[in-house]
Amino acid sequence: FFFFLEGSVDDLCLTADTKKKMKVLVASLLASCASAFLAPPLASTQQQQTSLSAKSLVPWVEAPEGLGAWAGGEQGFDPLFLSTMVPIEWLREAELKHGRIAMLATLGYITADFVKLPGDVHQVSSFAAHDAAVKSGAMTQILIFISIIEACSFVAIKEMIVDKSGRKPGDYAFDPLKFGKGDDPEWQLKELRNGRLAMLAFSGIVTQVALTGKAFPYF
Repeated sequence: FFFFLEGSVDDLCLTADTKKKMKVLVASLLASCASAFLAPPLASTQQQQTSLSAKSLVPWVEAPEGLGAWAGGEQGFDPLFLSTMVPIEWLREAELKHGRIAMLATLGYITADFVKLPGDVHQVSSFAAHDAAVKSGAMTQILIFISIIEACSFVAIKEMIVDKSGRKPGDYAFDPLKFGKGDDPEWQLKELRNGRLAMLAFSGIVTQVALTGKAFPYF
């Protein structure tokens, strides 16, 4: 290609100095285009977090400040700017709690389609279980138990946000199998992403069952 380039430039009625500048310019442009097909050099973790914290997954919306300090926040996805309206500690607490519940709910929903507890009240589909539990009174018991747990968690949340106790959102000091590996950001991010996926998965399963009325695999 460079031989063709040299011949083409030489055919033009230009001075020697101009021809030389044109060759250098075209060669530079070709080099820059070729570099676009090469992988960028790997930056350090700190450099990556710094660059990511200034960007958002939504191109036309700037990422709110302060998200980069949180696991998963370096991607800057907060198009409604909720983190600027509500304490981010409370938002992360709610997200982790709903994500954990959704992971258990997704697994439980699918399992209950195959495994039934003894008793006539349990011989229903996962989709019909809610109405059956309300009718039998079991849902009232669940509501009472969950209300007690939530009331206790309000104390921890209040101390975290108002009293600045240093407690991290979602930290109930309950990790008997040591899956959390202490304060490892990588594992925190895994829990966060799996929780988000489970919330979408459970919503999708329930919607699909309501539309089709079919059991697993729900189509």
